Amino acid sequence: MVTLSALGLCLGAAAQTDGTYSGYSPYSVYGIGNLHHNGAAWQAQMGGVGVASRTNRYINIQNPASVTARDTLSFMADIGLNGRFSFFSDGVSRSVTSVVNIDNFVLSFPMWRNTAFMAGIKPYSDMGYKVSYSESGDSSTGTRTFSSSGNGGVYEVFAGAGITLWNRLSLGAQYCLYFGGMNKSASLTFEDPSFHSMSAGDSLQVKGHTAKFGLQYEQPLSAKRSLVVGATYKLATPMLGTAVDFSYKNSMRASRNEKTLGKDIAVRFGSELGAGISFREADRLSVEVDYTLKDWRSSGLDAVRGFSNSSASADFSASMGHGVSAGFEFTPARNDIRYFFRRCTYRAGVYYEQSYYRVGGKSIDAAGLTLGMTLPVFRGYNGLSLGLEAGQRGFGPGVVRERYFGFNIGFNVFDIWFQKPRYE
Repeated sequence: MVTLSALGLCLGAAAQTDGTYSGYSPYSVYGIGNLHHNGAAWQAQMGGVGVASRTNRYINIQNPASVTARDTLSFMADIGLNGRFSFFSDGVSRSVTSVVNIDNFVLSFPMWRNTAFMAGIKPYSDMGYKVSYSESGDSSTGTRTFSSSGNGGVYEVFAGAGITLWNRLSLGAQYCLYFGGMNKSASLTFEDPSFHSMSAGDSLQVKGHTAKFGLQYEQPLSAKRSLVVGATYKLATPMLGTAVDFSYKNSMRASRNEKTLGKDIAVRFGSELGAGISFREADRLSVEVDYTLKDWRSSGLDAVRGFSNSSASADFSASMGHGVSAGFEFTPARNDIRYFFRRCTYRAGVYYEQSYYRVGGKSIDAAGLTLGMTLPVFRGYNGLSLGLEAGQRGFGPGVVRERYFGFNIGFNVFDIWFQKPRYE
């Protein structure tokens, strides 16, 4: 008898998207899907850095301590859009997918003296996959077809504030609310209608809340140069919600089990630690390197079928994920009045990351290159950011190779509020 356990990372020629996915990758089948880390569009164009970024032109959503790096009376907003084209291969078959989604929406404004506030929403993780393949059975069953699909994701709503002390040390704190849902299903059908088709699936609704803390210290090196070191830490937190698993034979329900997360099952969102260092030369050049660590070892995802994608989770284990990103931005002449493209900001970056889980004892690695630029729009710091990304997830023999090409678009809005006009 063929069971409907995890279909692994098999890839079939029928894999496709229907436009309803927030993300798409066969690797999102495990855990809560693929975790996001890139921040706003301008940060994604620098490899996803941000722990040590301090700039008064853009909102840095990676570190709440950075919110104080701003003009005193400025109001700022950031809206992001991204898309990705992915090419999958398992050595036998290939497929292509594309997904486009709104990325983030953030607002920020000053509060009192050296303090400032920001709030917004962004994706925390995404899940999307659809796999189908057929194989020849024995003479009695004929051809049998396996299929598996899933979609959904988790979003993060956040609100934070920061304060700068002694003009060098900045501290920040942020409240984070997680919410979302994921649905998975798998089926087995036989060419011979006398054999019962089978299907099984999981429906997960999750929520939780936590806190993130950040700091940045800026050390002037000269009149125009400075060095910034930064750090962030997000607390692990219980995952609440429900986990429902079900199975069917033909169209008749065979079983349904519902458990409450946080009560019947102890599951947690992992903690996150970040550290970075950046060098800035006035409003012309910035270079940064970041390191991130995501600890999901005590998350409990291994023991829940809906997260491990199997009733027997020997192949899946939540673990510790790592990431390194580096990037720079360069503006030839910010105030050039003759040549528009000398006022534009140009960026490039690289990144490498290991997944927060292991399959068969191996982590899933990803690496990529990023490019981008911001075109100034109207007055102030208003700008349109356009970026490209190329990367690969899955290296080595026996794994699905996912090569992807993405784009991102960001709109950063800037205005001066609370001005008191004077007349002579």
